Amino acid sequence: QDFKELRALCLSQGLLFEDATFPAHISSIGPNLLPEEKLRQVQWKRPTELQRNPYLIMDGVSRFDIMQGEIGDCWMLAALGSLTLRKQFLENVLPKDQGFQDDYAGIFHFRFWQYGEWVDVVIDDRLPFLNGRYLSVQPRTSNEFWPSLLEKAYAKLRGSYQNLNGGYLSDALVDLTGGVQVQFSLKDPPPDLEEIMKAADKSQCLMGCSTSGQSGRNIELRNGIVQGHAYTVTGAVKIPYKNRWKHIIRIWNPWGHGEWKGPWSDDSTQWDHVEPKYREALLRNKDDGEFWMSCENFQEQFSWLYICNNTP
Repeated sequence: QDFKELRALCLSQGLLFEDATFPAHISSIGPNLLPEEKLRQVQWKRPTELQRNPYLIMDGVSRFDIMQGEIGDCWMLAALGSLTLRKQFLENVLPKDQGFQDDYAGIFHFRFWQYGEWVDVVIDDRLPFLNGRYLSVQPRTSNEFWPSLLEKAYAKLRGSYQNLNGGYLSDALVDLTGGVQVQFSLKDPPPDLEEIMKAADKSQCLMGCSTSGQSGRNIELRNGIVQGHAYTVTGAVKIPYKNRWKHIIRIWNPWGHGEWKGPWSDDSTQWDHVEPKYREALLRNKDDGEFWMSCENFQEQFSWLYICNNTP
């Protein structure tokens, strides 16, 4: 499908685009994502029906725009959270020639890397709702729609929303970058893991991590970590702490809430021993799903680390 041709056709006819290849229909959700009676209750709505003034992007693109919906696609959203930190990759995936303000015709497009080339995926902007709630990823700001529309394009690429329900973070990192990914088992990590992560962060790699357990079960432990879940690694630094250097790692939960409660978490006493200039630069004490932890706790709580870069 050619985005520009289709949009021009819709604009000339005064119509909003309806995508026959990924229709607003149960087939696009998938037969087994929801019980049958709930599937029949799914409604499709355009952002222009939900908001008087919708935007594709407001104040730039950020991981904090994303809040996972009913679909178990944390693996894809964790990769997307990492992508938002790397603007040079983001522009490949999210073309700038579209929006709700100029030449709006209910049509959008996104690009993903598949088998050695960038594939342009065209969608209409009808989004699935169940009982008035987003079935898909919901925007933290009610009138910003890039996360929901990008997720819909990825669902189309994969065949249905159901096919996003469980997957591999490593696959999503490659689909969003065309890069090369490497995985480290944290049960048997390389001896210089701290330095690897610091170097990866400095050289603008995308990073994610996952916990062991059954994906889709999502059991939250008392320490705040979710089992069978994917997270984004958003930072790795070394800071002076009690007369020595301490490696700490910053992690974000695609739910948009739910954080680690142990050492180096938002309210922990460790921060009292950190110089104010470091504390102010690093600590965001908000329930936004993002938290710091020590490298030791990171290796204990997570089972895999994924690093993706555009060259080996």
